Amino acid sequence: MKVCKFGGSSLANAEQIKKIKQIVELDSERKYVVPSAPGKRTNDDIKVTDLLIAFHSAVTNGEDYTAIYSDLSERYVQIRDGLGLDTDIETHLANVKADVLNSAGYDYTISRGEFLNGLLIADYLGYDFIDAADVIFFDSDGEYKSEKTRTVLRGRLSHSKTAVVPGFYGSMPNGKVKTFSRGGTDITGAIVARAARAEVYENWTDVSGFLMADPRIVDNPQPIKKLSYRELRELAYMGATVLHEDAIFPVFKANIPINIKNTNQPDDEGTFILPKVDNNDGHIITGIAGRKGFSVLAIEKTKMNAEIGFGRKVLSALENNGMSFEHMPSGVDTLSIVLANSEIEGKQPQLLDDVYNQCEPDSLEVFKGLALIATVGRGMIHNIGVAARLFAALAKSGVNIRMIDQGSSEINIIVGIDEEDFEVAIKAIYSEFCS
Repeated sequence: MKVCKFGGSSLANAEQIKKIKQIVELDSERKYVVPSAPGKRTNDDIKVTDLLIAFHSAVTNGEDYTAIYSDLSERYVQIRDGLGLDTDIETHLANVKADVLNSAGYDYTISRGEFLNGLLIADYLGYDFIDAADVIFFDSDGEYKSEKTRTVLRGRLSHSKTAVVPGFYGSMPNGKVKTFSRGGTDITGAIVARAARAEVYENWTDVSGFLMADPRIVDNPQPIKKLSYRELRELAYMGATVLHEDAIFPVFKANIPINIKNTNQPDDEGTFILPKVDNNDGHIITGIAGRKGFSVLAIEKTKMNAEIGFGRKVLSALENNGMSFEHMPSGVDTLSIVLANSEIEGKQPQLLDDVYNQCEPDSLEVFKGLALIATVGRGMIHNIGVAARLFAALAKSGVNIRMIDQGSSEINIIVGIDEEDFEVAIKAIYSEFCS
C-alpha cells in the first residue's frame, strides 16, 4: 500500500489534477492522497498560500481585501469547473471568508489552501475526505504530538479504504488550527504513511528526484537514484529543497522508504530514500549542497583548552541572546562559532559584550560573507584521499578554504568559503567527483 503526497505545482490547476488522477488510478496500491494547496500556474503567478497570507494581512490591517478574495475564489472555481465537478466550493469559500473576518487565526487562514483543495480532490477521485484537524495534533506549546496522532489517524484510516488528508496542518488542544512550517505537506504525507503502515511513501513534485548538485549552478547534474535517511538530512539541511527535512522522521521510525517522483514525468524512476543503502551506484559521493549567508564569531585565548567551562560560557552567551549556531570548529587556543546571518542580525553588539564579559578572550572578531558547502556520501568512509581530492580541486579553482568541519559519521565534509566563490567551488567539487 502506498501513500501519495502531491505538491503545489502538481495541483496548480485542473489539468494538473487530472494527471494525478491518472497516476493514482494506474496503481491500485495508492490508497491515500495528501495534497498541497494549488501552486503557481506560470512563473509570474502567485501561490494560493501566498494569496491567503495577503488576504489575512489585508483583513487584519483593515485594508480592502475584495480583489484578493476574488482571485482566491476564482482559482478554486476554475479548478472545480475544469474538473467537471458540482462541489459547492462557493459555500466553503464563504465560510473561510466569514471565519477570517471573524478573527480566525493566521494558521487557520493559510491552511485553507490545502483544506479547499483536499475537498475538490476527494470529490474528483471519489475518495473519503478526512480533515487533518481531526487526526493530526499539536500540544499547547505547538509541538507535534506523534503518538496521539498515530493512534487516532490509524483508527480513522481503518474506516476508509481510500481517503484524502490535506497537508500542512493539524489542531491544538483548544481546537484551533496549527500549521507546520512552509513545505509541511511533506511532513503530513510522512505522518499518514506511518499511521497507514504504508510500504512506500511517494512524494510527487515537479522534479524527478534529487540531483547530485544544483542545476542552476552545474549543467545537467546526474540524478541520485538512492539516498539514505542520514544523507538526506545532510543535503536538506544544506539547501537541497526537494523534500522538507523533517519529513523523514515519521517514516524513519517505521522504516518506510520515500520515493520522490515527478508528476509531469511519472515513468521516471525518481529517487528512493531508504533507511540504509549498501551500494553507492559507483560514486564516492552522493551529492553536493550549500548555502550562503553565514558569519563566523572568531575567539582566541591563550590556554583556552585548559580552561574548564570555556565552551560552556561561550554557548551560554549565545543562549542568553536567543541564538543557535551551525558549527563550532576549534583549535588549541581558538574557537570559531558559525552563525547564520539571520541569527546574529541586530544582536552582534550584545553578543560580543556577553562573550567578553564571560570569557575574557584575547581576541574577538566577527567575519561575514561566509558560505558553507557540504559534500555528502556514504562511499566517502571506504575511500582513501577523498578530503585531499576535494581540497585540491578547490585550490586548483582558486578557492580559499576558511573553515573545515567533518562530521563524526564521516559521510560529509563541510567547507566554509567566501560567498563570492560559492558557485565556482560547487562546480569544482562536482567536476572532481562526478565528471
